[in-house]
Amino acid sequence: MKFQLAINLERMSPDTDMNEVRDHTLAMVKMADQAGFEIVWAAEHHALEMTIAPNPFQLLTWWAGHTQHIRLGSGVANAAYWHPIRIAGEAAMLDLVSGGRLEFGLGSGAYQREFDRMHPGLEQKEGYRYLQEMLPLVQQLWQGDVTHDGALWQFPASTSCPKPLQSSVPIWVAARSPITFDYAVENNCNIMSWPLTMPFSEVEKYRGLLDESVAKANGKWSGQLAMMRHTSVYETESARGAALNATTHVLGQFGNLMMKKGDVVNGFPDRVPFEQLEGILRVDTDALETNLMFGTPDQIVQKLGMYADIGADAFIYYASMGLGMAEQRRSMELFIDKVMPHFSAPSLPAAAAN
Repeated sequence: MKFQLAINLERMSPDTDMNEVRDHTLAMVKMADQAGFEIVWAAEHHALEMTIAPNPFQLLTWWAGHTQHIRLGSGVANAAYWHPIRIAGEAAMLDLVSGGRLEFGLGSGAYQREFDRMHPGLEQKEGYRYLQEMLPLVQQLWQGDVTHDGALWQFPASTSCPKPLQSSVPIWVAARSPITFDYAVENNCNIMSWPLTMPFSEVEKYRGLLDESVAKANGKWSGQLAMMRHTSVYETESARGAALNATTHVLGQFGNLMMKKGDVVNGFPDRVPFEQLEGILRVDTDALETNLMFGTPDQIVQKLGMYADIGADAFIYYASMGLGMAEQRRSMELFIDKVMPHFSAPSLPAAAAN
């Protein structure tokens, strides 16, 4: 199993120094690079201090200058917020300056609050239309001149400048619904899924949706499946309590954004009381430790084995969840030192192995 890292610049309070946030995030990325993580993912979110990521390609270009081997993934850019020519050029520029390390991830968005500000009038559930028109168009722009007269974008002959360094850029789609699994498989894209706080049965459900999509495509899919979970590795009761308390707080903020309950003041979302959370965020506090990738190193090894058994090619370690910076670093150290050795080490590029 390969390992990947998802991390945000994250500020839970206006008292937190942004310089410290910057330095901490970079330190985590460099740890992942040195430990052999395959990919680091940068999200796209706007006007939120808990996920400071206004442009994933800007973040990834910054990280590229401080790393050697780890690949750089937009996880994910929101198709509805971009023009195809612009995103093709920015992504290709990242590939160029990083020496061909781009992993291009595209999605349809999560928070209606962001759509209300970034694309007023568009319902989040309609975001998939932008994803489906944009993805093949970006790939065409990377090849040369394209004239486009689509439902959402129209432009005369144009191309991406620069072109990617890679002849074939790996493409990723964020999927949880059948329609998105179908689209990803039909276009032979890699897939990342995030079961949020749901139990392992939700992971199995996504595996089943993928299998159904592959069957519809007569088995013509050669992509990878990566599963993401909030992750915290600990060895003491105090560290366990800190992880659970931090996650409970963050889930309340997620609930604000996804359910449109509460306010957001200067980028800081009010916390929805835990008992009011619904759907994929609704879970009994006693189940959090079981459902998420939380536990001692031995417990994490056991849980990861379940993901490997259902055919997950990679696990995405989601580090940002409101936990203190020192606690995040300690969790990462434990994962690298006591969990990863139980699994096959990710292979490095040939140039790195020599």
